[in-house]
Amino acid sequence: MQGFDPHRLTAEDDPYPIYREMREEHPLYYSEEREIWVVSRYADVRATLLDAGTWASGQGTVPSGFLAEKPMLISEDPPYHTHLRGAVHLSFTPRRMRALEKRVREIAVELLDAVDPEADTELFSTYTDPLPVAVMTELLGVGIEDRDEFKRCADAIIHTTEGRGEAAAEAQRWIFDYLENVLPERAQDADPEEDLVSMLLQPPPDARGQLTHDEVVGFCTILLLAGTETTTNALGNILHLLERNPALRAELAARPESLPLAIEECLRLESPVQGLSRVASRDVEVLGEKIREGERLHMLFGSANRDERVFPDAEQLDPRRDPNPHLSFGLGIHFCLGASLARTELRVGLEELLARYPGYALDRERSHRQASDTNRGFTQLTARLAGPA
Repeated sequence: MQGFDPHRLTAEDDPYPIYREMREEHPLYYSEEREIWVVSRYADVRATLLDAGTWASGQGTVPSGFLAEKPMLISEDPPYHTHLRGAVHLSFTPRRMRALEKRVREIAVELLDAVDPEADTELFSTYTDPLPVAVMTELLGVGIEDRDEFKRCADAIIHTTEGRGEAAAEAQRWIFDYLENVLPERAQDADPEEDLVSMLLQPPPDARGQLTHDEVVGFCTILLLAGTETTTNALGNILHLLERNPALRAELAARPESLPLAIEECLRLESPVQGLSRVASRDVEVLGEKIREGERLHMLFGSANRDERVFPDAEQLDPRRDPNPHLSFGLGIHFCLGASLARTELRVGLEELLARYPGYALDRERSHRQASDTNRGFTQLTARLAGPA
């Protein structure tokens, strides 16, 4: 092994041979350059996710140890995490998320109507990024006027490699101030049936508690960050995979009812979140090594999802793979609350694009991946949409 730095590997076109080497030869690896332990096999990643008592989230869930200034569900431990999740769980039921499908489709159609199919189209800025951002800002009822500034701030937070970096701190202050200006307006005319923020401000009688003002701000922030970035990455990754598998792309365009299983397989093969970390709450032995209290363990989802011990022909894209117990949405108490919404956005977004442009062609020279400690996706995805089916 030449060392492990997730910030470098996520930007590579094919980091998976290194992941395979880690699974086979270094299933528990210590990265001196990042000062983190790394588990790469499915069983070990799964065990870590399910043992929230040993592996804590409260000291940050990324290798840098970055922590927000306000409470966020993703970086809290029980019993406080239990309170936060209980207060919002009714807002993210699968039924409530499915009810958004019509609006997701309207937004997708509006975005596609705005592009010129005969010209080169930068899909990241015109489709894969604005679709989840528009859906989430509408869900929260906060508007989308400052999308460019929001995107700059989101990138500064999500892709920081510094636990207390000034750029990330300034970015989160901008987002907090933005929400602080919006929330009072939502409180005045709150209607829990209209948007999510209203439901958080005026929870229904069967909700398990109520959030404080700071908790609402923190929850909205994590939705605007994780609730948009990961779906953007997933959509771009899937478009990239399908372009490399034109027969499958043509099949899905002709039979969109096959999309759900294919989407799960693409999420497995190119996980939009390649890994997250936890911190040992006590001394613990992992695969024969002693990890001391306070040391950080990184769970490499991108490797676990290709573990041949769980997934036959793991390197192959099998659009009919079922069951498909991938870990791209996490597991246990931190399983992604927005998984149902993300799946709806991906399915609808692909249905609409493939119905119009089943033969789209990506310009690989002008398509660029981002470097990130955790996320895998594109910052530029240039395509010629009109092409042979």
